[in-house]
Amino acid sequence: MNASNPVVLITGAAGHLGRAVAGAFAAAGATVALLDRDADSLLRAFGPESDMRMHLAVNLLDDADTRAAVDAAAQRFGRIDVLCNLAGGFRMGDPVHATAAATWDFLFGLNVRTLQHACAAAVPHMLAQGRGKIVNVGAFSAQRGAAQMGAYIASKSAVIRLTESMAAELREHGINVNCVLPTIIDTPDNRSGMPDADPARWVAPADLANVIMFLASDAARAVHGAALPVTGLS
Repeated sequence: MNASNPVVLITGAAGHLGRAVAGAFAAAGATVALLDRDADSLLRAFGPESDMRMHLAVNLLDDADTRAAVDAAAQRFGRIDVLCNLAGGFRMGDPVHATAAATWDFLFGLNVRTLQHACAAAVPHMLAQGRGKIVNVGAFSAQRGAAQMGAYIASKSAVIRLTESMAAELREHGINVNCVLPTIIDTPDNRSGMPDADPARWVAPADLANVIMFLASDAARAVHGAALPVTGLS
């Protein structure tokens, strides 16, 4: 990171990617505000809070709850320099015509609504300070349709389009908005769910964290609305 002690807000922080991203920012000297569903998961993932780490249990599907959490982080640390929207979910298996309403609600809630709520809460703080970076997580598969993945792809495609729209809206205010498009991330859950696959070809959370850190850095100040594929080893 180039800015001195940036304040970084991370949603989905207790997940595998969230832990990698939080660790990378902290190692670079950032102050981190970590958002996840419950305080226990944050405590297990990171240990107790510190002067440079704040835990915020929040329901990101609730607009008011999200705003309260983000405002609490801004009040404690004085500003919000970076927002990393990592919260999200995956589900597949049914064709579009047979996909249950609950699946549509689940995927658009986790992948789109959480992002929208976090941005609605954080962007006013960035506008007030005249700068900021937002990094969203789309999906490489969201660049085109695929069988039995319609709802997931539609939700992650919405992330890409929202990233582009926000970039166009906010670039003149000193705020960069970009997203990463990973393929399969190498997590214990994915290894368990796909035991015959070769995880060496997947995206390591630490590698994806490095790309996210780049987009959140001053080195990416000229990058707006990018959807950057991160596809692992060749």
